[in-house]
Amino acid sequence: MPKQREAAAAVPAVAGTAAFSKFMHVLQIVADAAEPLPMARLVQASGYPRPTVHRIVAALLVEGLVAERPGGIGYGLGPRLLQLASRSWGRSELRLAAVDELKRLRDVTGETVHLAVPSGSVMVYIEKLESPSAVQMSSRIGTTVCLHATAVGKAFLAQLGESERERLLDGLAMPVYTDKTLTKLPALRKQLDLTRERGWSMDDEEHEPGIQCYGAAVLGADGAPLAAISVTTLRFRAKEDTQAAYVQPLLAACKAISEHIAATPSLASARMV
Repeated sequence: MPKQREAAAAVPAVAGTAAFSKFMHVLQIVADAAEPLPMARLVQASGYPRPTVHRIVAALLVEGLVAERPGGIGYGLGPRLLQLASRSWGRSELRLAAVDELKRLRDVTGETVHLAVPSGSVMVYIEKLESPSAVQMSSRIGTTVCLHATAVGKAFLAQLGESERERLLDGLAMPVYTDKTLTKLPALRKQLDLTRERGWSMDDEEHEPGIQCYGAAVLGADGAPLAAISVTTLRFRAKEDTQAAYVQPLLAACKAISEHIAATPSLASARMV
C-alpha cells in the first residue's frame, strides 16, 4: 500500500499538466526574447533535451503560436498568439474603464503613459499610450516589470495593507538595473511609506538610465489597489514643475478611474494579485 500511495502521489493532479508546462516554458522563452531565437539557443535556455524542444516547437508552429522568421534566423511569437493577446487586452474591463482617462493624461502631460496590473511578484503592462515626442519608450503591452524599481510597482506596493505588502516583500528579488536601484528592503520600505503618505511614487532612473517615472495606484471600492498608472519622461526634457506637469494630472486620472471602478459592479470588488 505505501508504494501504491507513493505512485499515486507522483501522478499529476491534472492529466497533461507536466507536458503543458513544458510547452508554456518554451513559449515564454520565445515571448521574452528581444530577438528571434534559433533552435540551439532555445534548447540552451529551456534546459530540455533537443528532441523535446524540437517536438514542442513543431507543435507550436502548427498551432500558430510561434512562427519561424524569414531566412531561418529563429523563432518568434506567431500570429495566433498575437491575435489572442490583442483580444484579451481589448476586452479587459479594467483597461476599458481607464482608457479615456489614460488618453487625457497622455495629452495633458505630453508623455508616455502605462497602465499596469499585478501578477505575482511583478507588474504587467496592459496598456501603453506613447508620447507624441519623437523619442519613444522601449516598453510594450505584456511587458513584465519589477516591483522595487518602477513607479507602478512602488505605487501598488505602497497602497497594500501591511500584511499583504510584507508577504510580497518577503524574499522579493531586487536585481540591480542602474546605480540608483534600491537593493535593500529597509530603503524600499522607507520609500513605500513616503509614497503612501504623499499618494504617488517615483522611479528616478532606478530601472533605466535617463528615464524618470511618476506613478500612482488605481483603487477598488474597498480601497485596495487594483492597478497602477505611470507617466514616463526623459530626464533631459523633464519639466521643472513636476507637480503641475506630471503628479497632479496623474493623481486626477487615478481618482477618476477609481471612482468609475467603484460605480461599476463587475470591477468594484475585483482583485488582480
